[in-house]
Parts: sequence; structure tokens; C-alpha cells
Amino acid sequence: MMGEELEVADITERGIVGDRGYALVDNETGRTVSAKNPRKWARMFECRAEYVEPPALGQPLPPVLIKLPDGTGLRSDETAATSVLSRFLGREVSLTQPEAKPAIFEHYWLDFQTPIGRAVENTEGDSLTTLPLGLGAPQTFFDYTPLHLLTTSTLAKLSEIYPEGRWEARRFRPNLVIEAEGDEGGFVEDAWIGKPLKAGNGVRLQVIDTMVRCVMTTLPQGDLPNDPAILRTVADHHRVLMPAVGKELPAVGVAVTVTTGGRISRGDTVTVEPAA
Repeated sequence: MMGEELEVADITERGIVGDRGYALVDNETGRTVSAKNPRKWARMFECRAEYVEPPALGQPLPPVLIKLPDGTGLRSDETAATSVLSRFLGREVSLTQPEAKPAIFEHYWLDFQTPIGRAVENTEGDSLTTLPLGLGAPQTFFDYTPLHLLTTSTLAKLSEIYPEGRWEARRFRPNLVIEAEGDEGGFVEDAWIGKPLKAGNGVRLQVIDTMVRCVMTTLPQGDLPNDPAILRTVADHHRVLMPAVGKELPAVGVAVTVTTGGRISRGDTVTVEPAA
């Protein structure tokens, strides 16, 4: 669903405490609900979700308050919550937390993308595959790694290429947005792959890979319009080799793991260190 901005966050090896602590599951297929298959789940971006109280380190996650576009609020611990969500989404769903077995989701691929995963037959003839969640963070609902980082210089470069587009960070749903300093321009975080980062109060991170982009970046979110040219621009101007699959793929930002947890706040300095 729609994300939220935080002024301060606790980070562990599993990312920001509480991030993606819950997911919806399609009761018919057993697959995790994701707007990566917009034909089924685009309405997810019409909803917002936030914890009823801030999650705390080492404590069970609190319930989530889900807000529908008509203003209806549902608490995840209410008996009727999943019934209301099922009616809104048009499919029967259940709420779940991460389990030992990998969560599986469906991924829609545009005609200029290179599909990854196991092909799914469907009546619409779409290029659809299934993929596991948490490849770099097992037993989670993350796409890849616990954290996704994006710099303002990358957004500025893409805006320079396609000025008609609204290149706002929320299109790409990063956990951390970094303002690059000095004369660095363009896709600066590409050069950080393989390097450690130091941030906040002793937090240490490791940039391990690029972050491949999907159809979700083109979908309407709040006042952001539907814009297929967003992903097309990335595909035409910034493909990066992803070693995990051995292909160059449209990418924005980088995938990050956590070496040492701690607390970070808006305005903290992030330092890129030499590769080990």
C-alpha cells in the first residue's frame, strides 16, 4: 500500500523495524498480494497502512490501521477487516506475517522488459511470472534486500532526461533517500555497489546490488499520475548488470543489507567507505 515518511527509525539486520511486517495473501493462489501485477492488485495503491503505535525493538508488531480511499479505517485485528478488504480488492484475501517458506508473488512485465521467474499462463496473455520474495532477506516480504537506497542525484538525472515526468522518490518506494554532495551527478549510487556505508548513530550498511525496477513505478499513487514513460525512460537510459541473474536490467537505486543496526534520523550524514 502507500508508504509513509519517518523522521527517525530503528534499523536491524531485517531492515527498518516494522517495515513490511504484514502482507495480504490471495486465498485462491496462496500468492502474496502485490501491485507488481496491476491487473489484479492496482487498487492496493489507493490504500494506506500505518501501525496504531510505533513498532518497538524485540516486541510483537502492533496492529495496522488500513485506510481505504473513501476514508474507511480498518484495524488489522478486527474480525471483519479481511472481509472488507476482500470486497474492496475483488478477491478473497487474508492477512499474514512472514513464514519459514518463501512468499511468492506475481510480476507483470512490459514488452520492453526482460522477464525473470516462472511463466504463469493467464487468459489475458500478459507476460506474467512468479518470483519469491526475500531473495536477499529470507523469511521477509522484501523484494530483495532489507533496505533500498536512492539518491536525489539519480532522480535529478532522470528528470533531466524526461522532464515531463514527475520523478518523486515515492514512485520508487525507497527506505532511504540520500542527498549526494559535491560535484557528483547522475546515477551516483551505482559506484557504491560492493562498498560499505556508515550512517546515523553507528549504523553500518553494505551496498550489494542494483535495484531492478518494475511496473509499480508507473502506477498512480496519490496525486502522482499513471505514467508508463517513467519505466520506459529508465529502460532506455539506465540498464545495469544484475549479477544475480546475469542480465542488464532497468534499475534505479541500490539494494542494501545491514551489517550493524542502530538508529537513523532525517538529516543524518551517510559516508561511503572504501570496499573491503
